[in-house]
Amino acid sequence: MRVTHAERDRVAEVLQNAYAEGQLDEEELDERLGKAMAAKTRGELQPLVADLSISRASAAPFAAVPEEPSKDERLWAAGGHLSGYLLPALGPLIVLAARGNSPYVRAQAYQALNYHLNLIIATLVFPVAALLLVTIPVYLFMILGAVVLPLIAGGVALVGSDWKYPFTVQIIKDRQAIQQ
Repeated sequence: MRVTHAERDRVAEVLQNAYAEGQLDEEELDERLGKAMAAKTRGELQPLVADLSISRASAAPFAAVPEEPSKDERLWAAGGHLSGYLLPALGPLIVLAARGNSPYVRAQAYQALNYHLNLIIATLVFPVAALLLVTIPVYLFMILGAVVLPLIAGGVALVGSDWKYPFTVQIIKDRQAIQQ
């Protein structure tokens, strides 16, 4: 998976902290920083800090650079998004119960669960809101999203990227992700 500038910066900060703690000499710091700034994938960043004993102070920046999800994790994550077609809200819960130990699958299942809960709530509110003509275009847009967005989310999960549904209120939050 391709890395972002923020991920490169977090690894650079970890390397600088390791240098400050005496784990790296100046030459090795320069070499690793050069590799970190030139890295294109997360797999290239991991070895740069793998041999360092990272203190609590320097571990926080690196904690946000997750490993690439495996093919199995990507399939489960895609299943979590696509299961909403057959079992809205229940499908992502099943995926959470089956593979919730994977941070990637867990994050994607929570995204799918919150999206489907938003759809269920909006569907329950629709009869009342239908009285207001202004809300009809919003619901048409939402119905289109209910058909298209899980397909997009499933495809994104299959390639191992993170997906967040647009305009979705996070009703249920992942406590494990918050604590990390």
